[in-house]
Amino acid sequence: MPRNLDMTALRSFVAVAETGGVTKAAGFLNLTQSAVSMQLKRLEESLGLDLLDRSGRGVIVTGSGEQLLSYARRMLSLNDEVYSRLTAQEFEGELTLGVPSDVVYPAIPKVLHQFHAAFPRVRIQLISSFTNRLKQLHHRGECDIILTTEDAVDAGGEVLKTVPLVWVGAPEGLAWKSRPLRLAFEYGCIFRHGVQRALDEAGIPWEMAVESDSTRTVEASVGADLAVHATLGGAAQLYGAPIAHGGALPPLASKKICMYRAPPSSGVLSDSLAEMLREAYRVS
Repeated sequence: MPRNLDMTALRSFVAVAETGGVTKAAGFLNLTQSAVSMQLKRLEESLGLDLLDRSGRGVIVTGSGEQLLSYARRMLSLNDEVYSRLTAQEFEGELTLGVPSDVVYPAIPKVLHQFHAAFPRVRIQLISSFTNRLKQLHHRGECDIILTTEDAVDAGGEVLKTVPLVWVGAPEGLAWKSRPLRLAFEYGCIFRHGVQRALDEAGIPWEMAVESDSTRTVEASVGADLAVHATLGGAAQLYGAPIAHGGALPPLASKKICMYRAPPSSGVLSDSLAEMLREAYRVS
C-alpha cells in the first residue's frame, strides 16, 4: 500500500534546513517551536531516518536529510504551483517588502499594482528605508523581500540591475557651480562617502550643507537650489533634475540594485513577487 508524505511536515523540514534552527523556522512559519519539532519527529518516524543532527549547538542536515531536502523543495514548489494556478483567488496573508526610497519610483508602484491584481486578498506592507537598515530587518526576518543599492551583492542575494549614480540639482539651478560644492545627504545614505571620495580625487572642495534623517529635507534643499545630491540614474525626480555640468563635476560610480529574500525562499506569494520585481528591472 503506497504511503504519503506529510506536506506540512516537509515544509517545516525545509524551513529548519534553510534557517538553521527550529526557532527561526517557527517564526517564518508562524508556528510554535513545539509544533515544528513535532512535525519533524513525525517525518523522521514515518521514514525511519534521522534527517537532522541535533548533537551540536545548531541543527545540521544529515546525509539522508540532504537527499530528502532536494525532493522536498520540488514537491513543495509543485504543490504551491497547483494552488497558485487553480485557487490563486483564495490566497490571503501579508508580505513585507523593503525598498530604498531612491528606487521606489518608477518600478515599485507598477509591481504593487500587478501583485494586487494577481492576489487581491494579500496585503503588502511596504517599508522605505536605507539599505543598511533594510539589511538589518532582513537579517532579523522582519522582511520577506528587500531591495538594496550597494557596490556588490552579498551571499544569498541577486543583482537585478546595475545603475550609474548621477548628480542631481534644482532645474536650471546654479548650486553645482559653487565652491566649496554644497552637498545634501541623509545621514544613513550609502552613496555619500563615495561621492565625497570622488570629489576629493578630483580636487574639488566640498561641504555638507544639509544633513538630515529626512529624505524630504534633502529633496526640499536640492529643489530650492541650496545644494546638490547624487542618486541613481533613471530614478523619478519630483524635486530636481540631472545636472548638465559638462565635466565640471567628477563621474560617479555605478551601484547594483540587489534583491534578498528571507528563507524559506519557496512559496507562491514570495516567488510571484520576486519574479515581478525581476521583470520590472529587466524592462526598465
